[in-house]
Amino acid sequence: MIDVAVVGGGIVGLALADSWLAKHPGERVVVFDKESELAAHASGRNSGVLHAGFYYAPDSLKAQLTRRGNIMLKEFCAERGVSVRETGKVVVTPSPDQLPRLDDLYARGQANGVPLEIVDEAGLRELAPLARTHGRALWSPSTAVADSRAVVEALADRVRERGGEVRLGTPVSEAGPGGVRTPQQSIAVGHLINAAGLYADRVAHWFGVGEDYRMLPFKGLYWYSSWPAGRLQRHVYPVPDPRNPFLGVHLTVTVDGRAKVGPTAIPSLWREDYGGVRGFDAREAWEIARTYPRFVRSPHHDVPGLVRTEVPKYSRRYLVSQASALVPSVRAEDFREKGRVGVRAQLLNVPTGRLEMDFVVRPGERSTHVLNAVSPAGTSSLAMAEWIVARIEN
Repeated sequence: MIDVAVVGGGIVGLALADSWLAKHPGERVVVFDKESELAAHASGRNSGVLHAGFYYAPDSLKAQLTRRGNIMLKEFCAERGVSVRETGKVVVTPSPDQLPRLDDLYARGQANGVPLEIVDEAGLRELAPLARTHGRALWSPSTAVADSRAVVEALADRVRERGGEVRLGTPVSEAGPGGVRTPQQSIAVGHLINAAGLYADRVAHWFGVGEDYRMLPFKGLYWYSSWPAGRLQRHVYPVPDPRNPFLGVHLTVTVDGRAKVGPTAIPSLWREDYGGVRGFDAREAWEIARTYPRFVRSPHHDVPGLVRTEVPKYSRRYLVSQASALVPSVRAEDFREKGRVGVRAQLLNVPTGRLEMDFVVRPGERSTHVLNAVSPAGTSSLAMAEWIVARIEN
């Protein structure tokens, strides 16, 4: 008998196991992951940025959990010896028509209790000499970066130290109230927590939860620069389009000081579309293809604009050229090393055609389902786990 089974061994699933064991020492907690190594999917294929929490509507879970998650994750990294680079972030405005949206971001940050500052062009040159803006920019000192794979591995170690099990190479093929099935055995379970990322909708549907939702994957590409470490000092982001849950092409600094550009948000037809046909599933592709028309007709998003701007980003030169509006010295010939492709596990409300902008967590019979754990879920993971565990207990 397992007291708590967690399906999915990414950063959110491990944080949930860790949080449960911290409050319920001695209980049997098992994390199941189908991969043979940790951080095989989104948790190891992202920018590693520790977000500050100023993008999100004040009444959202993202706003509630990101600022606290940023603090908790930095404390965790210090405790476990995981390097964090305190880069900070600037949000720049290449054109004057974006200034009202920049001011909206500042107001959101103030409402969310996030330390922020509006700086003029001279102030931006002091903070980020390579970046350019029109009139003013936003400075976020608490944004940082860590090695996301190292964070996941350290979190798995703490789960094990607290008495939990992390079973790699163990897919869950079926589950329902009271039990899970793996290729090896059927196991009785007191409570199941679904943190299955790209497959979270499928696991939830086994419990009759979230049946209006489907996962709509988007592929993210990154390119690393050949610049000397430390040439880019800050993350440099554009003002995002509020109609879509993506932050746009930006430049980030890695924990070892390298610069990289990305990501894309290219629509994908299967969940593990990391390149070539590996992981291709014809039935899954058909299900996703049938879902896309609901998204394309959505009144909530500028889908034609998204397609027009994202598909050309398969071209390295085009992708890098988008970043030159933020950092004019960027050149395509300096960005030739391709990063690990990631796939965003983006949830779609099928009846409304709306991409879910916030975290989505739903209860089920003897189960809890983390259906939408997109960025900044990595930053928010420890705070999110604390929040979810408190609601399971209640």
